[in-house]
Amino acid sequence: MNQRRNSSHEQKWGTTSRLNEVIVNISAKTEYACIAMIELAMDYSRGEPVRLKSITERNGIPSRFLVQIMLQLKTAGLVNSIRGAAGGYQLSRAPSSISLGEVMRVIDGGDTDPTSKLAEPNATTAALLQIWNGVYASQNEKLNSISLAELAREIRDAGGDMYYI
Repeated sequence: MNQRRNSSHEQKWGTTSRLNEVIVNISAKTEYACIAMIELAMDYSRGEPVRLKSITERNGIPSRFLVQIMLQLKTAGLVNSIRGAAGGYQLSRAPSSISLGEVMRVIDGGDTDPTSKLAEPNATTAALLQIWNGVYASQNEKLNSISLAELAREIRDAGGDMYYI
């Protein structure tokens, strides 16, 4: 019998079973932003800025793309940039006070509930929208409950591949 055990990550953050899977589309931009923010969270206690080059090299993120993402995060007040030879980026506040949901909203845009694309919604679309809005609310609740500090701790506990120079 070939049964796979659930990892601690699956138990904590949700199932990966295909039958129970909810489809969540995450853009490359959002994924890169989350990776960068987790890297900054993991370096937060050092008090030193993290160079974008180190993030791009460790994660294979195109540097031009990451620069644009970091500017968006800076404009939203989630990161600070430090100029100069020892410059880079730092979180603007403690990783425990920044949620994954907040990062994703900054990159993807504000909170917009699902809406019907039909010119004249009907009872069928109303039923679908009720379900989709419930899923959307649950998803936001889950993402808002996960802090960057929790993710950094999870990665460290799992022996994550983030390292420091």
